[in-house]
Amino acid sequence: GASLLLFPRLGQAVDVGGKIRYGEESIMAPKEHGTSAKPVQSDLLYDVNNKLADKICNFNRHFAEMGGYFQSTPFEEKVMEAKSPITFYDSVSGKPLFVAPINRSPEDFIQESKIHGWPSFRDEEVVWENVRVLKNSGETVSVDGTHLGHNLPDRKGNRYCINLVSIAGKPTAS
Repeated sequence: GASLLLFPRLGQAVDVGGKIRYGEESIMAPKEHGTSAKPVQSDLLYDVNNKLADKICNFNRHFAEMGGYFQSTPFEEKVMEAKSPITFYDSVSGKPLFVAPINRSPEDFIQESKIHGWPSFRDEEVVWENVRVLKNSGETVSVDGTHLGHNLPDRKGNRYCINLVSIAGKPTAS
């Protein structure tokens, strides 16, 4: 089931987990800045490359950052030193997209991500209010048109392989 996590800094609860939510292709219709209304935030987390982030998030439907890219960033260190699950925010809108790890250890989360080459999330770690999966392609996107990655299910269920550059945003009060 879904769980409610409170983020005191923002003073708002985020609903995490639950069943996959599908979205229409129209989410990714052209907008003012590619598939989004605006470019990525200028001060992204995890030392990700802004130019790469903007290209992947807003001007792309099929390509990804290089496999293993996240291992060249402080991502693993941040996950391992966090005392509780980390919220990952949209690099464009700053909306919460994923909270991880949930129902697994930080080591398991990092290990699965390393095996596949991208941060890999499960259904219970998705903030479905802000994330959709396009039915025909498995493309995983934000409700605002940010390309995040793809759903590549395995024996354990849905697995969202997500570009770190797409979830390196800072929270914005909505």
